[in-house]
Amino acid sequence: MAKKIKTIVKLQIPAGKATPAPPVGTALGPHGLNLGEFCTKFNAATKNMGDDIVPLDLTIYEDRTYSMKLKTPPASSLLMKAAGIAKGSGKPLSEKIGKVKKSQVRAIAERKLPDLNTTDVEAAMRSIAGTARQMGLEVIEG
Repeated sequence: MAKKIKTIVKLQIPAGKATPAPPVGTALGPHGLNLGEFCTKFNAATKNMGDDIVPLDLTIYEDRTYSMKLKTPPASSLLMKAAGIAKGSGKPLSEKIGKVKKSQVRAIAERKLPDLNTTDVEAAMRSIAGTARQMGLEVIEG
């Protein structure tokens, strides 16, 4: 028989840097999880991901066990890294703050493909390019 689900918690944590302190502790503490064990498992699973932000869905069961589903980093953080900027534009339609090449958009789209609602790389590229435009980035050929 399947375990009864208590809740599903969605978090975004830097890879390999989970600690029982907030925000992880405040999100998971009320559900009765062993925070030290969670942090150890998460850090071991993400130690090779560099300094990316890792979104995860944490399914918590009634018996205080859990299962983790790691996802790919957000498109916005990958685009900021590719463009070499710290944050997006406050006025993305009038202030362009950087440029990304189409080859970089393709690489990001291929990396994000498992988490997107398409299996077509071209459609994924259009989605990532739209995110770039809304951040104030210009997509250029190359």
